[in-house]
Amino acid sequence: MATYECDQCGMAVNATCAKCDTPLVDDVLVLDDGNKVQISKCQNGHGKIKSPMCCGNDMSCPV
Repeated sequence: MATYECDQCGMAVNATCAKCDTPLVDDVLVLDDGNKVQISKCQNGHGKIKSPMCCGNDMSCPV
């Protein structure tokens, strides 16, 4: 399951898909310019999300 944690305050979030209640899995999206964005995606193909924010910064998730 994707668990995002705030590097500043330690808040943590577990993510699941609202359509099928399956835990989201960690992944990396490679943009056209070669940059990488950490994401979580539904294992059943319902979509993907960018990492959530906390304390004004993206939360991190070990990939």
